[in-house]
Amino acid sequence: MSTIFSKIIRGEIPSYKVYEDEKNYAFLDINPETAGHVLVVPKVEVDKVYELDDEDYEALWRAVRKVARKMEGVLGKRILIKVIGTDVPHAHVHLVPFDAEWYSGRVAKMTPEAMGEIAEKLAL
Repeated sequence: MSTIFSKIIRGEIPSYKVYEDEKNYAFLDINPETAGHVLVVPKVEVDKVYELDDEDYEALWRAVRKVARKMEGVLGKRILIKVIGTDVPHAHVHLVPFDAEWYSGRVAKMTPEAMGEIAEKLAL
């Protein structure tokens, strides 16, 4: 079954396209966190960014860099890059323009013991 992003890429659902190349499609998020919030989506339909093959993965990040640089130049704001992966089962990257006042910089409160436990579990 096609994701909503695949339907957008194929033109079955309208979008505000800002960039397209052979492997990727970028468009404005219709539920933006800030004005100019963009989604960069690979045309190949995979659930998670890390499931992309090397060529598509590298192409995605080149597109992210290209779009983010354009956004920063036009909007005059830093660009927050987020890979969330829970809202649509199709790999995508959020590019969110922000000012220092907007970004709260929230952090989780963790003890050194909890940090150590997580680091040990995640160690390769």
